[in-house]
Amino acid sequence: MPQPHCTSPIGVFDSGIGGLSVLRELRRELPHENFVYLADSGNAPYGERGDEFVERRTLAIARYLQEEHRIKALVVACNTATTAAVAQLRGSFPDLPVIGVEPALKPAASSSQTHRVGVIATRGTVQSARFEQLRQAFSDGTEFRAQACDGLVSAIERGVEEEDPANGPSAQEIRRLCARYAGMLGSFGVRTGDIDTLVLGCTHYVFIKDELRRLLGADVHIIDTGAPVARQTRRILVQQGTLAAESDRDTGSGQVHLYTTGRLPALQAAARRWLDLPATHCSALPA
Repeated sequence: MPQPHCTSPIGVFDSGIGGLSVLRELRRELPHENFVYLADSGNAPYGERGDEFVERRTLAIARYLQEEHRIKALVVACNTATTAAVAQLRGSFPDLPVIGVEPALKPAASSSQTHRVGVIATRGTVQSARFEQLRQAFSDGTEFRAQACDGLVSAIERGVEEEDPANGPSAQEIRRLCARYAGMLGSFGVRTGDIDTLVLGCTHYVFIKDELRRLLGADVHIIDTGAPVARQTRRILVQQGTLAAESDRDTGSGQVHLYTTGRLPALQAAARRWLDLPATHCSALPA
């Protein structure tokens, strides 16, 4: 297989459209890079499936991106896939730099003034051994309260195609679920005993940050991992000597193409809404 070079694309994938939040940060950090994104929406949500299934899909997607697109690095823009399969992925593709995403417990513990941090994520992430390791590693002086948010990813996926995304049936469902799960975590605020920091442990949840902000108030710190993952990707490309340069514009740098195993119109709507990309950048794949 030919070796990737500086103008080869970076592969990015998620169980659905949530990883577009990471891709958005990657494009900001690395404007001269080419990207290929795969939304495995036909098999979503990963967070409500077992680890064996998620591992199998992760390895299959990595193989497809490497064989068909000759990617030079892979960003696993899915917390569930990272916890379930990143070790197996690195073992199966030892020459492929792999960047995963994990709930940002360390910066949350450092920034919290009340020493109480809420974490919302999929059930697969919350119940994973890796999440428990992270919780234990940073729990000295900080209480982490984690909540699995069943149904929230599916509501976000459905809502992207609705005519009125802000007020349609899915938006109402998202508001109901956010209120329910926030209430299960406890009181939010800056008083003693309050949760003053919320970690978004799923890349989909970045797209409902405004709703969470309205619900929790302006004083609560909401943390996601998109920008740190983009910076880490840059560091790895520099180390590998495969970072695209501004001069690579002449060879078509900065291109992005999106694929989905689910409904093509949903990906096209998400690309327009969150990445300002036209429908021509999107294609469908078999599930």
